[in-house]
Amino acid sequence: MKRLAVMVLLLTSLGVVAQKNDGHKSRKSPKMDLTAEQMATLQTKKMTLALDLTKTQQEKIMKLQLDEAKSRKEKWEEMKAKRESGEWQKPTSEERFQMENARLDHQIALQTRMKEILDAHQYQSWRKMKKQKAMHGKKKMQQRRSRG
Repeated sequence: MKRLAVMVLLLTSLGVVAQKNDGHKSRKSPKMDLTAEQMATLQTKKMTLALDLTKTQQEKIMKLQLDEAKSRKEKWEEMKAKRESGEWQKPTSEERFQMENARLDHQIALQTRMKEILDAHQYQSWRKMKKQKAMHGKKKMQQRRSRG
């Protein structure tokens, strides 16, 4: 009788855990509800807290973050419009190569600009933060694929 009770409890708990539950999460990022200025302001303040930026550094980073947020928001809106209209298609290998190449060129340019704005210690801290954020993103993507 004990074994039966344990088996029922085990199977019930396993069934509950195995259920897919996205909860409040959705495909749409909550940050995309913010304006580009709001996104840039928040990112700049986070960097100020983490890297102890001076006023002039804050102003330069704010301008840089604002440009980044505007382009990110613009690309997001463009993709959203394509998906809703039904004209989005999976990119070919050549298109994927070009997109990845452009993305990496953009990252190199951003890194160069950050190196000009930050001092050596701040730059190393920023690189470490960026790497941690990238690893966290990779982990999230793996989790999303495994649930699918």
